[in-house]
Amino acid sequence: MKKIVRFLMFFLFGGLVLGVGLFLALALYYQNSFPVNTWINGVYCTGRTVEEVNEELVRTQPGTSFSLVDPEGGTWDIPVSDVDIRPDYTAGLKSYLKQNASFYWLKNLQEPVSSEIAPEKYIVDEGRLREYFEALPFVAAEQERGEGVHIRRSREGYYLQDDNSGHLNREKAFAYLKDCISEGRSVIKMEEGGCYEDLPDSAEDRKQREIWKQICEFTEKCGRISYDMGTETVEISADTAADFLEAEPDGSCPALDERGLISVRESAVREWVEALALQYDTWGTEREFAATRGDTVTVKYVTYGTQLDTEAEYSYLLEALRGTPDAAGAMPHVPAYTHQGYARGLDDIGGTYIEIDMTEQKMYYYAEGELTLETDVVTGNTGRRMGTPQGINFVYAKERNRTLRGADYASFVKYWMPVKGNVGIHDASWRSRFGGQIYKTNGSHGCINTPSDIMAELYELAEVGTPVIMFY
Repeated sequence: MKKIVRFLMFFLFGGLVLGVGLFLALALYYQNSFPVNTWINGVYCTGRTVEEVNEELVRTQPGTSFSLVDPEGGTWDIPVSDVDIRPDYTAGLKSYLKQNASFYWLKNLQEPVSSEIAPEKYIVDEGRLREYFEALPFVAAEQERGEGVHIRRSREGYYLQDDNSGHLNREKAFAYLKDCISEGRSVIKMEEGGCYEDLPDSAEDRKQREIWKQICEFTEKCGRISYDMGTETVEISADTAADFLEAEPDGSCPALDERGLISVRESAVREWVEALALQYDTWGTEREFAATRGDTVTVKYVTYGTQLDTEAEYSYLLEALRGTPDAAGAMPHVPAYTHQGYARGLDDIGGTYIEIDMTEQKMYYYAEGELTLETDVVTGNTGRRMGTPQGINFVYAKERNRTLRGADYASFVKYWMPVKGNVGIHDASWRSRFGGQIYKTNGSHGCINTPSDIMAELYELAEVGTPVIMFY
């Protein structure tokens, strides 16, 4: 009996020793390989080493995309396969193995254990990455970039070409790019890497900067000047401001006076004022006019029209450009005129005017573009060569109860509005009919005879200065 007990005890002890030995052997085995039923990122890892699992994850996991943003905002996709950018899960896998292997593997027997691990860094082929980096347009352009500070001229005016500021340090930039990829940054902005440096200015560079400062102040002064031309406002552009400055013979840079200051080119200022006058002056010119009857007639400005006082404006602008910023006065500036119309602008007739169609023997009054009054009239007697003269004129006076006198007449009128010399618009109580062909044989001495009730209304509506367009 004792022999049996001793045998059983020996057998149990041997089994215990064998089990403990087997457990310790597996624990030792799982120190370097993943335990049973282990899944990481969907990959079966049981019995595999960290290196083996890492290679499997690199091969099967979807790749991360990387892009580089240059200083101008351009985005460049980094070709992951060409540059050979690979994720590295090693650190995460080792940490996982340390926490879940050895004596903890028994819990995996109950059910499979799935985990997700992100790569803690990325490995890149440095040679391929450098080849890609050096071929980027903004990096290649940096290699061609010069040094120094230069004032240049374009169609938009002067500008400063500063080749000393913001130089790309290519070695710093490459190291920053490599570090960002290693950290797994999907968007890499070069301006955030401290890769751009300013070169020191030479004495000539400092001189160019001082001239540029003067140009900026002058351009800003010009930019504050604006002309109120009526319906339009004319401003001085940066290109025009550049034209106003005396320049070196090649035109690339402003010329400096003996004090080292930029100076105004008087001839350019005069040319600009004369060009403004050429654009807006109508005095003594002709224009196309859309008649109410439906066609377009050509009418000459006679007593009406706009003419800029170019000498006054030349003196004003020259003083404003040479003086302090306040020398230009209140803005927008209303120019001086030798002749000024009732309306100002490219269309100096505007929307309020009197139209007299001698062919149709009609008169119309427009107020702000709307036809307000229409009537038949009788104009000058063409049969006696007293036809009403054509032209663009204006109401230069208004009188009540006046006797109009001539060599063979004296006519009392209640309303008198002269438009050119002795030619005017007035009531004609002695007429019972208006319009038609009366003017050819029984017309006026040149005035525009108007029905009394209509004339009373027109007298109240029209103001001194109102344009009067007269044509056949």
